[in-house]
Amino acid sequence: MIRIENVSKIYKMGDLELAALDNVSLEIKAGEFVAIMGPSGSGKSTLMNMIGFLDEPTSGNYIIDGKDTSGLSATELAGLRNNRIGFVFQSFNLLSDMSARDNVELPLIYSNNKNRKEKAEASLKRVGLGKRVHHKPKELSGGQQQRVAIARALVNDPSIIMADEPTGALDTQTGEEIMQLLVDLNKSGITVIVVTHDPEVAQYASRVIMLRDGKIEKDDRNYDTNESGSFKKDDFKKSNFLNFAEIFESLSMAFKSIISNKMRSFLTTLGIIIGVASVIAMTSIGTGASKQITDRISNMGANLLMIQPGQSNRTGVVSTSFAPLTYEDGQAVAEESNYVEAVDAQMSKRFIVIYKDKNYRTEVMGTTTSFLKVMNFNIDYGRFFTEDENIAKRRVAVIGNTILTELFEGKDPIGEYIKINNSQYQVIGVLEEKGGSGWRDQDDVIVVPLFTAQTRLIGKDVISNLNVTITSNDIAEKAEAEITGILRKRHGLRDGDLDDFRIRSQAEILDTVSETTQSFTFLLAGIAVVSLVVGGIGIMNIMLVSVAERTREIGIRKAIGARGVDILTQFLIEAILVSVSGGILGIGFGYSIGRVVSHFAGWPTIVTMQSVLVSFFFSMAVGLFFGFYPARKASKMNPIDALRYE
Repeated sequence: MIRIENVSKIYKMGDLELAALDNVSLEIKAGEFVAIMGPSGSGKSTLMNMIGFLDEPTSGNYIIDGKDTSGLSATELAGLRNNRIGFVFQSFNLLSDMSARDNVELPLIYSNNKNRKEKAEASLKRVGLGKRVHHKPKELSGGQQQRVAIARALVNDPSIIMADEPTGALDTQTGEEIMQLLVDLNKSGITVIVVTHDPEVAQYASRVIMLRDGKIEKDDRNYDTNESGSFKKDDFKKSNFLNFAEIFESLSMAFKSIISNKMRSFLTTLGIIIGVASVIAMTSIGTGASKQITDRISNMGANLLMIQPGQSNRTGVVSTSFAPLTYEDGQAVAEESNYVEAVDAQMSKRFIVIYKDKNYRTEVMGTTTSFLKVMNFNIDYGRFFTEDENIAKRRVAVIGNTILTELFEGKDPIGEYIKINNSQYQVIGVLEEKGGSGWRDQDDVIVVPLFTAQTRLIGKDVISNLNVTITSNDIAEKAEAEITGILRKRHGLRDGDLDDFRIRSQAEILDTVSETTQSFTFLLAGIAVVSLVVGGIGIMNIMLVSVAERTREIGIRKAIGARGVDILTQFLIEAILVSVSGGILGIGFGYSIGRVVSHFAGWPTIVTMQSVLVSFFFSMAVGLFFGFYPARKASKMNPIDALRYE
């Protein structure tokens, strides 16, 4: 079954070379019970590791069933360890957070066996632990733990049992029971190889090989054995890919690992939680602000053109030092343009408004009777001022809902007088509520006749802007060109002179606002993404710590047949689970932050499905990216080095 030819194992310690095995050659037939003995440092454990494919020789050949193993890949060697070799260790090497049955199931997971629970329980019953399947290692005695280890070694029906000092951690009686169990297994046709320094243990074997200084000193055989139980070709084969069942088991093991380290897992996810919450909160605030501004502009009126005084040069700097707009400019545009429906001339200034013992600072706007139509406002109750009241410069006012709340506490204000700039103004109407927020409250305004504002409040007969409603947005360019011609003619501009006014359409403003707020949102999201990256680095650090802490576990898993891809997948899934969990919690926190900001600051927030999906998949990508290096490091570990790790 096994033939070793001139095998040597050299360990390098700086410039020194230590030969653990020195040109060892031996044959082991199927069905033998072999004890490998020798003093400490003789090379017996190294020889067992070579036979069990836990370590590789520096030189020499290892031939099993006529096949040279030097050409086998790591995956094929894992297949042999899983299918035909069962390991029993002195320190048991059971996973403490798993039950006896779960520990025994491990080799079956890596062999993709579909009846794992039944086979694991049958194997435990075989070693006398049928009633202990749900007990964890700490709930079992030393002898029972070793029986669990033997049950794990037997569960895949191996041809060889390899036991390293199987009674070293046991009392005499328990040790005898374990050895008798190994004898019974050997009688059933299983080849047993025991490494020991105890002559009493060696007495159970039919063959004793004595090692000293890395060489075979003596090889005593008590009787011949019949060769049986040879390896099958399929034992050398193992796919490099995971099937669905293996992925599910990796997911289950990763989840158990996370649950068993709750606090560390939470602290690991904290960076992702903060990052995703920041992304969701920032984008929701930015998106809400964009929508609010867009709605405000849309509510200003359909098919709107806005004309403001001042010259915009090539650098974008606006000058307002000459050629102001006048009421007459608006009249000319209304009368001469073929595309204009209505024109509203406006000017405004902020004043402190007083009513009885209350005062409030707000915007007072002087405007014309076209205000309601052009700016898309309606009267809630009362009335709007007339053209006669405008011409007569009457002190009348129409108030917004915010003024109604602040000064009148919601009571009917019609006929009441408010004081603006030390003059009494009679409230004749209330504007229908438009809605407002922290960015700009459209209801925080008082409207008075334009001529009243010019003469009694501001003292200038110029206007700040003209708002023009055109017949259709489709003719916006034609309307702009026509209005430009009218105003240039009125302002006496010659060919080559720059316009001393600016015309902007509603669509243009919406595009500008959209671009600005989108850039603002991207900036906020970019800042938040930095938090995600920092969280990803935290995941990588914690995963590296986890790999270091679980090095021995990695060695155990590899010893019972786990491939590199199994270990890689398990740790990678852990990293992704941590990231995704943080992402989900972060989405919830981000939404909550947005709602809190909306409630206390009065800013609208909108959480879009796009931002949620982007945050979720980005957090998953962070786990995948930053978890790959620790997972790959774990998958590349040498089984014996991992088992020896303290």
